[in-house]
Amino acid sequence: MIRISKQNTGAEYGSRAGWFGPGGLEVRPRHLEIDGIYAATLTVTGYPEAVLPGWLEAITTYPARIDISLHAEAVSPLQAASRLRKQRARLESGRRRDAERGRLGDPLVDAAAQDAADLATRVARSSAKLFRCALHLTCYAETPDELDALVLEIRGLLAAQLATVTPATYRQYEGWISSLPLGLDQLGPRRTLETEALAACLPLASPDLPMTESGVLVGVNTASGLPVFWDRWSQQNHNSLVLGASGSGKSFFAKCDLLRELCQGTHASVIDPDGEYIALAEAVGGVVLELGKPGVRINPLDLPDPQAAEPDTLARKALDVHALVEVLAGTDQARAGRAALDTAIAAAYRDAGITADVRTWNRQAPDLRGVCAVMAAGEDPAGTALAAALGPFTTGSHAGLFDAPSTHGQAGHLTVYTLEHLPDQLRPAAVLLVLTEVWRQAQARDGRRRLALIDEAWLLLHHPLSAEFLFRLAKSARKKQLGLALVSQDADDLLSSQLGTAVAANSSTQVLMRQAPQSLDKVADAFGLSAGEAQFLSTAPRGNALITGADGARATVLSIADHAEHELLRTGITQHAKERG
Repeated sequence: MIRISKQNTGAEYGSRAGWFGPGGLEVRPRHLEIDGIYAATLTVTGYPEAVLPGWLEAITTYPARIDISLHAEAVSPLQAASRLRKQRARLESGRRRDAERGRLGDPLVDAAAQDAADLATRVARSSAKLFRCALHLTCYAETPDELDALVLEIRGLLAAQLATVTPATYRQYEGWISSLPLGLDQLGPRRTLETEALAACLPLASPDLPMTESGVLVGVNTASGLPVFWDRWSQQNHNSLVLGASGSGKSFFAKCDLLRELCQGTHASVIDPDGEYIALAEAVGGVVLELGKPGVRINPLDLPDPQAAEPDTLARKALDVHALVEVLAGTDQARAGRAALDTAIAAAYRDAGITADVRTWNRQAPDLRGVCAVMAAGEDPAGTALAAALGPFTTGSHAGLFDAPSTHGQAGHLTVYTLEHLPDQLRPAAVLLVLTEVWRQAQARDGRRRLALIDEAWLLLHHPLSAEFLFRLAKSARKKQLGLALVSQDADDLLSSQLGTAVAANSSTQVLMRQAPQSLDKVADAFGLSAGEAQFLSTAPRGNALITGADGARATVLSIADHAEHELLRTGITQHAKERG
């Protein structure tokens, strides 16, 4: 036994080493005693042939104090090629010798030779690298008996993963040093791993939610503390639904997801009822369109990019205008003048020189005021009455949104449409107008992924036409690489209507946060929650969520952000309000 006390660490000479070291350390053959705490180090000497990402989670989440250190040193390509060539030569010579002597081939040797050949090919193509790695685990306990039981349990867990573990007998001090965050490996031995195998050892995956190459960080697992990544674009559809009571942290979650999708190159549009996303858009260089402010307009008759034209593009655009007019003028009035409106839309495009020939689409599109002028000059009384009903939105007090060409050009990587300056009577029409604009942008065949985030989506369900348009968009978005991200706090409004339930069912990614007691049973029935999951949602702290996927994957996560993100996302609406005085 060797005892290293504080007196011989240099503390009496004023050395800083004694300030951070233990008061006493006893080195024994199979464990250490550190200030009354017992520690034993194990090293992984044999690895399984194939592993999944996060295969060490059984150890990293074990309810005990365990230090895990992974040392990795890159091997130069020339040295890697030389080692692989020698390894392949050794394996192939053994196989040939067995064949010459008439022996049956060893399946393990055959598999190793094939793996070595595949790895050599990937290293030659620079699609993989080799690393010299060592994995050490130091277990801590209060008594020697507890330490022995813990070591036995850890060895059993790793043996279940087909990994071989060896105690650092007579080298416990070197093993403990190797497990500390000092970057020193005094124990070894080292094993050569390639890139994918090394990545599988890192605690950056959760078995609850599968990790993919394009996934974004959504938080940490509340049970294991491991990071959770999620990829909406690998699901059956790209839509998501965030449902939670007021104050549960749903907007914070949605903003984090939006910010990280932007980092992946996704182009996003946001329907923002209260100006909460303005600070975020300004921080990332996005465009903010404050609908209802003087000079901010969206033309409902704008046409998509000519390269995205389809044979029925003009007919679909006419249908969109019909839906908008029905919201503005009322269902009865719009249906009475439907024929006159359809004729006026065609005439307005024709007067502007726009036909089904896409070469004419670079001309200035007509606006709603021009369509109303055609109806007012016609002989159809229903059309004249409809034009008069639309007067407030084309020439009257609410004309600021529809009476001129669009004031924004090509959309950037982030466009935020705020509705806070609009009266309540215009909000349904504005939302429908923005959704039409989002769909028009999605028609561009540029290969970009697009995300449409709709905060307080329950507002759309109050008007049947908006809800129906949202449902059609949810069904068709995947074809255009468009994902809908719906955020709502009113579960009753969403789930009590047939269209709302259909929209929720067409969201492969479902994020459920704390629910009000009145709607908890309905949410549990609609999403097939277990009793434990329903209990979690009834008491979930702010920022905690249950994420479910279409394939049945589920995990409870806590949304996290760094300091800069947290200040930006938390103070978005407050900061914007202060700037407005």
